[in-house]
Amino acid sequence: MYIRDVHNTIIPPKPTTNKQPQTLDFLEKAVLQKYNVSGPRYTSYPTAVSFHPDISTNDIDDANNNLLVDASSKQLSLYVHIPFCNTLCYYCGCNKIVTRQQDKADRYIEYLEKEIDLVANSYEKLVVADLHLGGGTPNFLSVEQLSRLIASLKQAFNFANDAQLSIEIDPRTADQHYLKAAAKLGFNRLSIGLQDTDKRVQRKINRTQSTLHIANLIKAARMFGYKSINVDVIYGLPMQTHETFSNTLNAVKNMDPERISLFSYAHMPNMFAAQRKIKNEWLPSSEEKFALFTLAINVLTQSGYDFIGMDHFAKPSDELSVVQREKLLHRNFQGYSTQGRSALLGLGVSSISSIDKVYFQNEKHLNDYYAALDKNNRPIAKGVVLSTDDQIRRDLILQLMCNFEIDKQAFSEKHNIDFNYYFKQSLSTLETFVNDALVSNDDDKLTIHSKGRLLVRNICMSFDQYLSQPMHQMRYSSVI
Repeated sequence: MYIRDVHNTIIPPKPTTNKQPQTLDFLEKAVLQKYNVSGPRYTSYPTAVSFHPDISTNDIDDANNNLLVDASSKQLSLYVHIPFCNTLCYYCGCNKIVTRQQDKADRYIEYLEKEIDLVANSYEKLVVADLHLGGGTPNFLSVEQLSRLIASLKQAFNFANDAQLSIEIDPRTADQHYLKAAAKLGFNRLSIGLQDTDKRVQRKINRTQSTLHIANLIKAARMFGYKSINVDVIYGLPMQTHETFSNTLNAVKNMDPERISLFSYAHMPNMFAAQRKIKNEWLPSSEEKFALFTLAINVLTQSGYDFIGMDHFAKPSDELSVVQREKLLHRNFQGYSTQGRSALLGLGVSSISSIDKVYFQNEKHLNDYYAALDKNNRPIAKGVVLSTDDQIRRDLILQLMCNFEIDKQAFSEKHNIDFNYYFKQSLSTLETFVNDALVSNDDDKLTIHSKGRLLVRNICMSFDQYLSQPMHQMRYSSVI
């Protein structure tokens, strides 16, 4: 039983010292090889591959109008993309611009303010419950530039008094002064890109950094009042071994963050030019990579962290763990989330928004983003309006990604369908997972078992109506 305050915010219980670590069954080698295919990560359904340029401002206006019906009960999430980085990390597949020219950020903020002026009135009745700065490298912005951006956002949008403000940090270009200044601006959540602590691995990905410096940043952040600190770790990087990755995991444990994001390195050099600097022979095999994944799960769960979704870990007292236990975990374009906001509004180059039944993405190239705003147009490049079927399948896939089970009767009543009839074809493709004891398909419930949890992306693919289309071929990373 969990308590909520007057704002419907979860008040986590105090952690107990006798909590038993989670246990998880792992896959046999033959099963692992059978399901090692490419597939979406399902931060949305349909995925961004289905976005098209025919999205219209009328579609978005309709979504905004639907959102404003009973707006007093709805909240808004803001995401701001900061694309600039000082150096190029070879593993990265994010939309970024490598530069050391700080004045480029001044111009970028000017255009962000133009975009804010164009869109803010559409959401004036909504309360901003959380803001996330992602990138690129958000701390590429100087303290003065960051202050200007936050002032512009708070002037244009109605922020809740207890809004969560989070920022991603590259520790190589951050110091304690910066974290303190960001805390004074209202930031209370921090995500630090550690990735790997081994120097040989770091050199191969062009990201050499001090583990001690990161540990000291985390200690300082706690003194400055950050409520939750997340550390990013990547497995499957070049030169990683069981021994080196064990050292990385032990270093992360000693830092004692509230959350850990454990990402799989997706080697797609045909799509990301920087990855061509990483040679295939440097990478672990699929079996070795999966062993690194299972090592991390064992180490972190035995250390008291809860395994959240398919790639996150959190302390039992952290809100991410609490909402998972309450089956209220959500997933959006930023990954797993504690709250299913009514709307996610993306600002900045390449950012993605989710408003009602519409997804739309801003221009991916900076000059195109600037050109649209110079014409006083919203810088939208593409998107998709979800059909009724899309919305039903979105709900099912995101429930599976978060909770690993579906109550068929409740789902049928929610969407006014007969579950088994509606998904007859999709359920037939699940038989292979049922035969391998990864899934149970009972009369009243669809359940992903412990082993199947590690292949949740594969299982969700059974319900994806878009995967047969040619544009989806070769566009996703390997599941393992």
